[in-house]
Amino acid sequence: MEIVRVVDLSHSINANTQVYPGDPEPKLAIHSTIAKDGFNLLSLQMGSQTGTHVDAPYHFDEDTERIDQLPLERFLGRGVLINATGLEPRTSISWEMIEADAQDIKASDIALIHTGWSKYFGTDKYFDHPFLSGDACQRLLDKGVMVFGIDAINIDETPDDTHPGVGFPCHHLIAKKAGVISENLCNFEAINFANPLISLLPLKLEAADGAPVRAVAIELAI
Repeated sequence: MEIVRVVDLSHSINANTQVYPGDPEPKLAIHSTIAKDGFNLLSLQMGSQTGTHVDAPYHFDEDTERIDQLPLERFLGRGVLINATGLEPRTSISWEMIEADAQDIKASDIALIHTGWSKYFGTDKYFDHPFLSGDACQRLLDKGVMVFGIDAINIDETPDDTHPGVGFPCHHLIAKKAGVISENLCNFEAINFANPLISLLPLKLEAADGAPVRAVAIELAI
């Protein structure tokens, strides 16, 4: 087995990284320098859902697993790209839109919902992303899928003053099955090879609802 290529699926984290409305904004500051202390050290403060991250079921269900309680195998698997590009803002992604791409997905696979919305990261339009419908989510769960990824800030609709949303159905459905959601992914268009190995390994934050990840897609020669 040989690693042919590694595709970065993660946004950079800095003081200007866009966060979900109401979440704490990241704060990065120089704590130590070589000139003063003999070494460089950065001070970092941010929310558990900052940047490219994964949600544990505990994010929406008090009675299920937290991020450090999930098996590491949950965060690794074959990625299946599900095309949902070219849609209007705030389009609900129905099962009929994705059925062809999802028909052969297996329980061990990672469903990658490709909206193309990562190009708007850092702008107000990023919040107007397409989102997975509850019905489409349930059908993927019925196929045994336990891990979902999306190149948007939310797998559900992101509510605002004019779009109240419908209560985060995908988050609740996936949490009920002890599944995992990765949000703020990017660069899906660079996954132009078959059977990518997706890694979404999170920081081991004790008892946390989620954690940042350095998400990658790996092309393997076997």
